[in-house]
Amino acid sequence: MRVLVVEDEVRLAENVARALREGPGYAVDVTHDGSKALELCIASQYDLVLLDLMLPGCSGDSVLSQLRAAKIGSSVLVLTAVIDTKRTVALLNSGADDFMTKPFDLGELIARCRALIRRSKETSASTLRFHNLEMHTGEYLLTCDEIPVELSPTGFRILEYLIRRPTMVVSKRELSENLYDFTWEQHSNVIEAHISNLRKRLRECTDVVTIETVRGRGYRLAES
Repeated sequence: MRVLVVEDEVRLAENVARALREGPGYAVDVTHDGSKALELCIASQYDLVLLDLMLPGCSGDSVLSQLRAAKIGSSVLVLTAVIDTKRTVALLNSGADDFMTKPFDLGELIARCRALIRRSKETSASTLRFHNLEMHTGEYLLTCDEIPVELSPTGFRILEYLIRRPTMVVSKRELSENLYDFTWEQHSNVIEAHISNLRKRLRECTDVVTIETVRGRGYRLAES
């Protein structure tokens, strides 16, 4: 899961990001500026945005309204120092999914984040198919000829990304940027290791689907 923390209090942003990385293990990007937050949300696919309201560059209210106007469906959890009934109604009407009043407990924050991400995944759950492979995204289940196939969580996410783009070439950079945060080391061979393991699992269950390497460009799901 990938989360964007938009908070101008640097220490608070760092503490929240650390808690989300070390607790549920999310990939977390951080920005302290509203305008930069909009750029990141347009360029990347975030499962959740933690959004402070008092921001330089562009206020949190404006960021929220522009995200929804652009049809960006990331869940949004608003972080605010002051809240009242009218303010709450206005935020929810603008497209916020939840809010927390500062100061807040990090444990409660993590629980709220888990709930929002789980809810969004249940809503967007779907079944993807490619030849004799069937992927049930809401259940994190892959079957081949209706027989379950075990995959690691990262392997599942890579295969889901590929199966949503059948026959399209996906670069290593694109995969890493959608699986990890921007602190990811682009020269790491972890993506290659996961692709290798995925190929092995596919060979064990099917002879009609493989992951091809397109030299100098990336990978694609293809017929064997």
